Amino acid sequence: MGNINKINRLLKIEIMQLSNNKILITGGASGIGLGFTERFVNENNRVIICGRRKDVLDEVVGKFPNVIAHQCDLEIEEDRIELFDWISKEHPDLNVLINNAGIQNWMQISEGNFFERAKQEVEINILAPLHLTELFLQLASLTTIVNVTSGLAFVPLTKVPVYSATKAFFRSFTLSLRYQLQEAGIEVIEIIPPKLNTDLGGIGLHDDAPPVSEFLDSIFTQLKEGNTELAYALSAEQTRSNNALIKDHFKKLNKKNR
Repeated sequence: MGNINKINRLLKIEIMQLSNNKILITGGASGIGLGFTERFVNENNRVIICGRRKDVLDEVVGKFPNVIAHQCDLEIEEDRIELFDWISKEHPDLNVLINNAGIQNWMQISEGNFFERAKQEVEINILAPLHLTELFLQLASLTTIVNVTSGLAFVPLTKVPVYSATKAFFRSFTLSLRYQLQEAGIEVIEIIPPKLNTDLGGIGLHDDAPPVSEFLDSIFTQLKEGNTELAYALSAEQTRSNNALIKDHFKKLNKKNR
């Protein structure tokens, strides 16, 4: 922690505080995003969430009345621009962008609709956060960008080939983004989840995985320590793997009987 804080001070990077922020969480109404929403609300932040489904957004606002919800489809370029324009007008003091929204398709390349589903994953998992990053860097108030990648960025699960590849891309981009934004004093944080008990990819696919609450306990502890790469359990192990261990992880993750 000490070395990280020293480097950040030298680079004039303001380390993210866990309270008194105004935060946009994309995909903040379900899964990991909902967990982030609840935790940041409890840490005394003003939280804005966006998503496609109005009923789901309304349910979150009903549970957390201080949350602000904005309906939009991040797959659509015009919706991303409209989201930024709305934020610029209504919430120009927003200082944290969390690029969390994503989709995961379990599919085979031999499927007839493979390319269409792959394009959707690329649009939502790659192009949307890249576009939002470019847009929100125009906010003078922005101090922190948080990108949610995956342990599958390091070791792919072949049942989700495009999802794994999009997360590898997003991790690589995050490393470059952190370097490029040093002089601007903007902190770039990467959160690297393992498989968790959410409905990502489909209901029931991850019922055997650790709960989101345990993951968030670890992540918020790491945020308090000033870390900029945050992993948990299996994803933490994957980030430390050498080539031999990566091959071993690959074999275990992609067993024939899975």
